[in-house]
Amino acid sequence: MDALLRLRSVHRLRDRARGGVRRASGGGQPGHRHGHLAGRGRPGAPDRARTGGGGAVTSSRVRIRFSKHGKVRFTSHRDVARIWERALRRASVGVAYSAGFNPRPKIAFGLALSTGYSSDAEYLDVELDPDSEAGIDTENLVAALTASLPAGMTALAAAGLAGGEPSLQHAVTSCTWRIDAAGAGAMEASEALERALARSELLVQRERKGRLDTDDIRPAVLAAEVQGDITDGVRLIAELGTKPRAVRPPELLASLDPPLSILRAHRLHQWIATDGLQRREPLAVAELSVAGAGVAP
Repeated sequence: MDALLRLRSVHRLRDRARGGVRRASGGGQPGHRHGHLAGRGRPGAPDRARTGGGGAVTSSRVRIRFSKHGKVRFTSHRDVARIWERALRRASVGVAYSAGFNPRPKIAFGLALSTGYSSDAEYLDVELDPDSEAGIDTENLVAALTASLPAGMTALAAAGLAGGEPSLQHAVTSCTWRIDAAGAGAMEASEALERALARSELLVQRERKGRLDTDDIRPAVLAAEVQGDITDGVRLIAELGTKPRAVRPPELLASLDPPLSILRAHRLHQWIATDGLQRREPLAVAELSVAGAGVAP
């Protein structure tokens, strides 16, 4: 009996010791990993100041602007996400990860770009690891990311975000497009566009859950003009709204009389509406750390 009591006492001491180790290591919540991923993706974690050199980010999120040209424009939105995960890893950016058994990097993209379209105004927001000791120097970050991206994709700018900055998906209200179309010359296309803008509604058919619905896109056609003839058609510049549903360049062309067919589309800008008639880009010019190469025309 004495031997049994001594054995139970030893077991109790061992269990207390193990409990103390678990508490000292920060707790052992199910589904959470210790070590390198500890503390990542914690809900409600406050913004922390980042340390570093003169160009260091001083917030917990960084916004990156990039371009997409050439053959890489045929990559899907999902493939672009994978490309950026790899580029951030190669550039040694301390990205925050979600918790759980399958941690994912906390990266949020702006409005998806249709496959085949090019752009000088794509964005992603990256949440930085709050446990990382080193800050992010945006001046070096742009160059490091571009070196890690495939041909045709270039990091153009990076800047830290304020804590209350809304997500890109929620904040962007319109996009400016350069649209190359076939089916008319500049004069005919200009007349068709003028007639369309004078109308009170522009109806297009859209598919939703296997059925066709008719929507009026006229309120979301904020501005449009014909820039002139090109070799294989005509070029237009249009600012199209994104709320409540983004108007796509082919929808604008289909609403014209006669309708035009799209050849190419290039996103020039994404815009965030502010008070009154003011608007701004997701990265203000004064905040940019711009790459040496200029934005392609």
